Amino acid sequence: MIYYGEKNMVKKTRRSIQTSGNHSNKTKITAALLVFVLMGSGIALIFSNSDSNENINNEFSSNIVPTNCPENDKSTPRTIDFIRRPPRCIELNKTHTAIFDTTEGEIRFLLDTSLTPNTTNNFVVLTNYGYYDNTLLFRLDPSIGIIQGGSPHTNDWSDPGPGYTISDEGGLFLPLSNGGVKGPFTYSPGQLIMARSSGLNSSGAQFFFSTDEKVSLLDSQGSYIVFGETDVQGLSILKKMMDLYEIDENSPYGGGPKRQLLIRSVTIEIE
Repeated sequence: MIYYGEKNMVKKTRRSIQTSGNHSNKTKITAALLVFVLMGSGIALIFSNSDSNENINNEFSSNIVPTNCPENDKSTPRTIDFIRRPPRCIELNKTHTAIFDTTEGEIRFLLDTSLTPNTTNNFVVLTNYGYYDNTLLFRLDPSIGIIQGGSPHTNDWSDPGPGYTISDEGGLFLPLSNGGVKGPFTYSPGQLIMARSSGLNSSGAQFFFSTDEKVSLLDSQGSYIVFGETDVQGLSILKKMMDLYEIDENSPYGGGPKRQLLIRSVTIEIE
């Protein structure tokens, strides 16, 4: 059983964010402040990136009680830590598209507000708080055709998440004797999918993209919630990202991209 979530993972060595070059630290990012406590407590991380060409404001608030919805224009202060899950902010009768501005190109995902409204709402709210901005796509796994991201605290799979988890949805989820979960989903290339740890209702903020047919190997689990789908152009960019994979004995994942894959920002288009 394979898990990809924020909890119950062994902490890995953090990679510094680079805007160009390979993953051998060509561009250094200094962690100016790091406070790491258990999930649900305060976690704050401010980056100083003086030698980067990216003009991104990395200051953010922490420990927010999300009683109000953030502005869709992202004018709300960046926040990556919350005391509880967000309220309903999306309008179910409107189309929501997540636009990922990455160092490899723009990828658009049409979000599912019908089958997975709560998952989509969670992603939209976090996006509008700037949660995913200036974060790495930190894991490529060609054996199952996925690219993983969504970890602003650590930029790896040990990230503690936003301070809460969301409920499973989209079908029947059954707990297994080994502590895992069997869910209703099947997987194909070009999907936006929530990561999770073991147990029911364990997704938080991490996600992964599916890049090719090998992702169907996860069908036997079916517990990773699919909540978005890209188009042909977006899938071509995902495939080009996966083509950057190379074996790396120093990587906690067994390999990684030849150059770091940065999400500059994510925005939500509403129609």
